[in-house]
Amino acid sequence: MRQCITKCEEIPAPFPPQHQDRQPGFEYVMVPQPVSECGREKAKLAGKVALITGGDSGIGRAVAYAFAKEGAHIAIVYLDEEKDAQETAEHIEQIGRTCHLFSGDLKDPDFVKECVDKTVEYFGALDILVNNHAVQYICRSITDISMEQLENTFRTNVFSYFYLIQNALPHMKEGASIINTASVTAYEGNKDLIDYSAAKGAIVSLTRSLALSLVDKGIRVNAVSPGPIWTPLIPASYSAEEVRTFGSGTAQVPMMRAGQPGEVAPCYVFLASDDASYMTGQVLHPNGGTIVGS
Repeated sequence: MRQCITKCEEIPAPFPPQHQDRQPGFEYVMVPQPVSECGREKAKLAGKVALITGGDSGIGRAVAYAFAKEGAHIAIVYLDEEKDAQETAEHIEQIGRTCHLFSGDLKDPDFVKECVDKTVEYFGALDILVNNHAVQYICRSITDISMEQLENTFRTNVFSYFYLIQNALPHMKEGASIINTASVTAYEGNKDLIDYSAAKGAIVSLTRSLALSLVDKGIRVNAVSPGPIWTPLIPASYSAEEVRTFGSGTAQVPMMRAGQPGEVAPCYVFLASDDASYMTGQVLHPNGGTIVGS
C-alpha cells in the first residue's frame, strides 16, 4: 500500500542497498517505495501560530489572510497604520481565526521582545515567524544618502530581523519556520535604492547562514524575494508619474505589470507548511519573470 506521510521525520531513511539494471527504473520494486503524498489533508497550517511583521497591509496583510485560511492564528506587528491594521484583524476574525495586533517600532529591541513574549502568552506557542517590514527611500546618488537614512534603513530592514529571530527562537520547536522578505533588488540592484538593495542583500545572506545554523534543530529558514508589488510602500516612495508606470515603465518586468500581494502570499504558505519540509536556506522569486542569479 502506498505511504502518505504527515511529518518530516516519517520519511524513510537510510535506504537498504539495491540496484536496477534498466533505466529509468521501476518504482514498484523499490524498497521502501518513494513517498508520493506528503502533508496533511486538512488545512496546511492548522493550529499553527504565526507572527507577521508589517502585517497590516501589502504583502504582510495578504500573507496573514492566506495563513488564516490555512488554519493559523495570527499576531501582527505594525508601526502606526491603525485603520489598515484594524481592517486586517477584522477580516482574519471573519475567516474564523484569532488575530492580535501590536503597534510600535521594531527598531526597539524591548518592543520586539514584548511582541514575541505576548504572542506566546496569548497563543501558547510560536511556530512561524515572518519578517516582512521595511522602509525604502529614493536617492538618485549614493552621496545623497545621509547617515541618518543609512542607519534607519539598516536598523529597520536588517537589525530588527535579528532582534525578532533572537527573541523568537527560544519559543520555536522542531518543525518551526522562519521566512524573511528579501527583494529582487538584492539580486539585480537598483540605482535609486542603493541602501535598500544592500539591506535586502544582507537579508538573503542572513537567510542562508541562519538556515545552516538551525538545520540541526529542525527549524527551517527561507526567504521570498518579490519583484515590483503594488503595496503602500510604492506611492509612499515614488512620484505620482513613477507610480503611474510602476512595473511597466523603464523598470518593467517581462510580464509588463506589477504584481499584487495576493500573488506573492502563496509562496509564504508553501514555505511555512510541511509541503516545504525539504527546503531550507532557499529563496523564492515571485517577480513577474525577471531572471535572477541564485
